[in-house]
Amino acid sequence: MKKLTLLTAAAVGYVFGSRAGHERYEQIKSAASKVAQDPRVRTKAREAGDMVKEQAPVVKDKVAGAATSAKQTVMDKAGHGDSSSSAGPVTGVDPQTSTPYPSA
Repeated sequence: MKKLTLLTAAAVGYVFGSRAGHERYEQIKSAASKVAQDPRVRTKAREAGDMVKEQAPVVKDKVAGAATSAKQTVMDKAGHGDSSSSAGPVTGVDPQTSTPYPSA
């Protein structure tokens, strides 16, 4: 009899819990939808996207400069000195002018 009571209580708890969980999920989903549709939120999201597009070239140049600097540091620590002496042609883009490096 104790097993039957335990299983019944577990089944009832599961049903009520899943109903409550589903209702809460629907509440959260509805609130998130309202926030996403708010004109102020949409405006700020658009502004953030525009700012990312504007700053992308700056970030690209900084990353290219950091990569070049890191390569030079590795070459210096490896005892190669000037990176163009034995490492072959440098490939990539000049971070200052955004033009390709010479290939030879």
